[in-house]
Formats: sequence, C-alpha cells, structure tokens
Amino acid sequence: MISWMQKHNKYLVWTIWVATIAFIGAGFVGWGSYDFGAKAGNVAKVGNIEISQTKLNMVYSDIYGQYNQQMQGQLDEKKAKEMGLIQLAFSRINTQAKLLNFAQDNGIIVSDKEIADHLEQIKAFQKDGTFNKEIYQGFLNSRRMKAKVFEEQLREELIITKTFNLLQVDALPLEIETISSAMNVADKLEYKVLSSSDVNITLDNTKVKAFWESQKENFMTEKMYELALVWTISADTDVSEDDIKAFYETNSFNYSNAEGKQLSFTDAKEKVTKDLQIKKTKKSAQKNYIAFKKGKLESTETLTLGLNDNTLTKEIWDEIQKKNINDILKPKVVNDKYATIKIVSMKEPQIKTFEEAKNEVTELYTLQAKKEALTTLAKSTLENLSVSNPTISDFVTLEKRDNLKSLNLQESLQFLQKLFTSAKEKGIISILDKVVVYNIIDQKLLPMDENMTNLVKGTVNQVKQNIFESNLIKMLDSKYPTEVYMEGLTN
Repeated sequence: MISWMQKHNKYLVWTIWVATIAFIGAGFVGWGSYDFGAKAGNVAKVGNIEISQTKLNMVYSDIYGQYNQQMQGQLDEKKAKEMGLIQLAFSRINTQAKLLNFAQDNGIIVSDKEIADHLEQIKAFQKDGTFNKEIYQGFLNSRRMKAKVFEEQLREELIITKTFNLLQVDALPLEIETISSAMNVADKLEYKVLSSSDVNITLDNTKVKAFWESQKENFMTEKMYELALVWTISADTDVSEDDIKAFYETNSFNYSNAEGKQLSFTDAKEKVTKDLQIKKTKKSAQKNYIAFKKGKLESTETLTLGLNDNTLTKEIWDEIQKKNINDILKPKVVNDKYATIKIVSMKEPQIKTFEEAKNEVTELYTLQAKKEALTTLAKSTLENLSVSNPTISDFVTLEKRDNLKSLNLQESLQFLQKLFTSAKEKGIISILDKVVVYNIIDQKLLPMDENMTNLVKGTVNQVKQNIFESNLIKMLDSKYPTEVYMEGLTN
C-alpha cells in the first residue's frame, strides 16, 4: 500500500510546480531597438496576418526594456543579441499572430468601446484614480507612437484574452478526486538529518595542492586596466523649478515605486532633478571629451582597476574590452556624473601560484571533501537507518510540516516537496547544506475540507488551461504556417 501510494504522489507535482500565466506591464520603458537595415515593410507572414518591421521593433523594445530593468540598466545590444531577445520578440509575435488568425476565423472581435473601457482602467494612465489624457499622450509621445497604433495593439491583446476565456474548461469530478487523493496523503517517517558537522576531514597539504594542480586554470589573477579619467560633474548644473516640473510632466511614467505605482512630483523630485542635470550636462561632457582627445585637457585622476570593478558600469567595461591601448571612450554616466575614459595600459590575467591561491583552493577543497564524506555517511546510514537511532515523525503533509525535528520550516518544506514527488519509499534527500535519510513506515489518506477542495479545483483548472493552451498553440502551428522574410528571427 505504501509503495502504491508513494508512486502516485507524483500528482503533487501539479500542485507544487503549477505555472501561472499573467500579463505583466513593462513599465512603459522604451529602451532598445533592432536594426534590420534600410528595407521597410514586413518581416514575416503568419497565416493571413503580415508582421511589420515596426511591430517587431516595438515588441523587441518592450522586451529589451524589461530585461534592462531586471539587470539594473546594465543590458546592451551585444548582450541582448547573445540572449536571443530578437528571437524571443519574434516568437511572441508569431504566437500572437496564430491566435489572432484563429480568433479571426471564429468571429471573435473586440469593440471600440471595450478598448476605451480597458484604456481607462490602466493605472499608469490615471491621475487621482481617473484616466488622464495628458499622461496618455505623454506616454505615446515618449514611444513616438500614434494612439491608433497603440490601441490596435491593445485590441489584439484583448482579442487573445477573450479567445482563451471562451475556451476555458472547468475541472471534472474525477479529476478533482484524483488530485485530492494525492494531496491528502500523509506519511509517517523514520528519518535522520545529517550535515557537514557530522563528518570530519583532515586537511592534507599534498591533497590540497593536487586539487589545485587539477584545476589551477580556475584560479587566475584579475585582468587589470590603468585608466585616465576626466569627470564632468552634473550636480553643479543649474536647473529651475519650472524646468524640473516640465521634465517630470513629460517623463512622469518613468518614475514609479517598487509596486509600479507612479510617483508624485514631490516624491520623484530628487531623481527628476538629477536626470535633468545629467541631460543638460551632456554637452559639457562632449566638449571635455574633444579637449581631452586633442591633448588640451589633463585627466582628473588615474585609476588602476580590475576588470568589472564596480567603480564603473558593466556597459563601460563591455566597451573597454572592445578598445585598444590609448583609445578614449566617449562620455558615459557614472554615479550621476560623466566619465571620459582613456585606456592607458592593460595587464592580462595569469595563473596564480599555489601560495597566491591557497586560501581559495583550501576553501573549495574543504567544501568538496565534506560533501563527498557526507554522501558516503548518508549511504551507510540508509543501510542501517532503523538501528541508527532515527527520529520518528507524526504523519506529515505539505500543509503540516512544523513537527520535523532538526529542520526549520523552510528546510521542512523543501524536504516534503521532494518527498511527495518521489516514488521511493526510502532514500536520501538533499536540502541546502543538509541531507535527510528517510524511510516511510506508514501512510494514510486524510479527509478533505471545503477550502482544500476549492484549492484543488483551482489547481486542476490551471493545469488543464496550461495543457490546453500548449496543445492549442501546437495545433495552430500546423494550421497557420509562418513565412519569414528576414534572417536571424528564428533559432
């Protein structure tokens, strides 16, 4: 019985790893564009729908902005290309186009009134809870987009949402019963928690050195740069109160808090002021760059920095690596001021000697040796668990996990997630820096309350929706073929 029930615990994967599909606003930040050359027009055709270059650039810009925000402004076009963002943008448009073809064939439409109603509900376009036309127009101006284009894009999104909503299928009683049975399994365990403190290793200098010899290429000195910098300070640039307010009104959608809510002028003023000063200082920085390049201006300071030192931004380091000795970079913003940088000299990385790397090597060797020793101990403990003074638990579930001794709540949750998705009656489970050796000695089914029934129903509905949407897209792939006119849009 225990064996059968443990094997069917795999259905808990549905509960633990349910994928949530949500539309996430990108904060209306229009960074990034993709250059396809001078040729205008369309880049692909999906079914009956043509994909314009303008639309691809728009989606690419949104994706670029999202990733750049996540990377704290450190994304550049080279990195975006390595990450395949243009392929991601086209894949998103391609999928949307297939769904729009399907909606078109089935007569699913969105009226102008539905678009207007939805537009009024977008919080980023509201002021004091009411739609504000000036904010909306400012957003369109910042994106260099006409209202007609944006609203047509919104119409497509609403059509896709409506299509999926019309195709939703509720959970069947048998499905709810099946998942409920798996979720209500309770296990009684004998177990033992082991950690690195349960093993002893002896550091042998010969073994540590041999460990270093086997991978000494991983212990390198930093690539070092000597850089001459000219700083152009922006904090001294005069800006009036009227200028600051005007700049905020034009760019207000760029200033939001951690929850995505737009900041008031008062709350955003300090950041707005700095941004405006930086903008107005750019011309002075360019003049200093030209003077420095012609030898008419001395550097402000000289720094010796390791590659990727956080004194400079990742964007600057990426550009430095493309340059040669004596090259001068155009002004870049660093900590609210401009830096013009000349590469004076460069020293390539070298393999550290054993003595130079000894502390790092010893630390890594110790971790590896303890991990190997802990694995060996866990295997021997599993063979003799019943006679190794194990802890006997009460019946545990994913909800009831506060009675596992030697484990905190986070560790207990990780352990039980792995336990209830495993088909093994006994085994070894790793959690963070510990391992748990366990054996299931009893199982039972618990009654399901109404709240849990609703949770199961919601879970089944979500899983079915995910599977349905995935299979729908596969069907649409064959029904609406994609013809690509440009290279580099697909992997």
